[in-house]
Amino acid sequence: MTERPAQRTPNRQLAALIAEAGFSNAGLARRVDQLGLEHGLDLRYDKTSVTRWLRGQQPRGTTPALIAEVFTRRLGRRLTAQDLGLDACAPVYAGLEFAATPEEAVDIVGGLWRKDSGSHAELRKIAFTPAGLVVPSRDWLIGRPDERVARAEVPVRIPAQGRPAPPRATTAPDPSRRRTAAERVPGQRVTGGDLAALRSVGELFRSLDDRYGGGHARQALVRYLEHELEPMLRGTYGEQTGRRLFAAAADLTRLAGWTSYDIAAHGLAQRYFVQALRLAQAAGDRAYGSYVLVTMSRQAVYLGHGREAGQLARVAQQGVGTSAPPVVQTLLHAAEARAHAVLGEVRACTAALVRAERTMESARPGDEVPYWARSFDEAQLADELGHCHRDLQQFRAAAQYAERSLHLRSPVHARSRLFCRIVLATARLGLGELDQACQLAAEAAGQAAEMRSVRATEYVRDFERRLEPYKDAAPVRGYRDRVAALG
Repeated sequence: MTERPAQRTPNRQLAALIAEAGFSNAGLARRVDQLGLEHGLDLRYDKTSVTRWLRGQQPRGTTPALIAEVFTRRLGRRLTAQDLGLDACAPVYAGLEFAATPEEAVDIVGGLWRKDSGSHAELRKIAFTPAGLVVPSRDWLIGRPDERVARAEVPVRIPAQGRPAPPRATTAPDPSRRRTAAERVPGQRVTGGDLAALRSVGELFRSLDDRYGGGHARQALVRYLEHELEPMLRGTYGEQTGRRLFAAAADLTRLAGWTSYDIAAHGLAQRYFVQALRLAQAAGDRAYGSYVLVTMSRQAVYLGHGREAGQLARVAQQGVGTSAPPVVQTLLHAAEARAHAVLGEVRACTAALVRAERTMESARPGDEVPYWARSFDEAQLADELGHCHRDLQQFRAAAQYAERSLHLRSPVHARSRLFCRIVLATARLGLGELDQACQLAAEAAGQAAEMRSVRATEYVRDFERRLEPYKDAAPVRGYRDRVAALG
């Protein structure tokens, strides 16, 4: 790329940070290029480019912000372009930032919604970044609560993605665009009815996700966030209403991430989870923030990043302490156990499972349980235990817990039952019960064919990979025939 003429003063700030980060010039250039790809930019910097920056040359455009983000991820603390001795520029939002203010959080997540609504195929290709988990989880844990979220008016602002934000309510309407009387306009006051509607929308999309998979209505949810929720966040509201609004936004954004995760758009899902975490902080809801971290941990487990998954689960535990209801504590301990299991850490996994079972036993019928934790019941705990024992190749215990979960779990949780059925099939296979294993897996494969869930398909494929040593056995041939008949 074309650079400005070199300045005479060497950039000692950048040199010091390169040394602290342990980057070579080529290594820094490569990381800037990779980060640029996350934003759809083809930068093509090299070690010579970095040498020029060190001599005082200023990168053009948004590159200073990208360089700052590279160092932020590497060093685990927030750095700006000015901290690197570079010119200030508008921020470049990749969706992995933990915003400094509620207003910035709305800009970032609103831009993400709009981009996803308009070009979701491109976003699905964004890679999951384990390093991108560190700064947001740390900032959530040690960051100061937002003192104020109320909005008396909506200022005009241009989000980083380039589309103008909605104008304030006092702006004259555009005569070229007709607006129905019922349509929400920017700057409109948020009401209790709006908040109730957001909760209902969440329940609807959660139900569709559970029954039919994340791909069934994900795009409809994203469009709802863009066209209905963003105008509310840019509307007017008092402090109490604002906190509730941000709580609803956190919940729906986490759900958008969950459905993205289910269709294997893992980089996009990660960005939704990070923004849901920041919105939960604006809501002042520490417990829900821990739930978002657990969701991030589950994705990391699924992708095989056990170490990062364990760290996220422990940060969630530190963030809420022992004040959370027993069911929430059970959920957090179970998430840590899953991380240890995928790493093959038997002792640590067992200890976490014991803590999970003890906290579940301490729950009482009269306990106040957040709505998002009510689905974590005995069936879900048995499911977690089954997965852990499967990963540790303790197949007899895995089979016992998977059977218990299937016995207790409601049919409305169709995808969760499918996963558990595959865990049971895998356990039966590990115990040498080939006929039962293939029968269970064939049932699950039939269910997966009716869903729009990449995770469901991957569970079935994982079982099929385990069948390879038995490929000539009659039950396996029968299984393959049944699956082939599904098309």
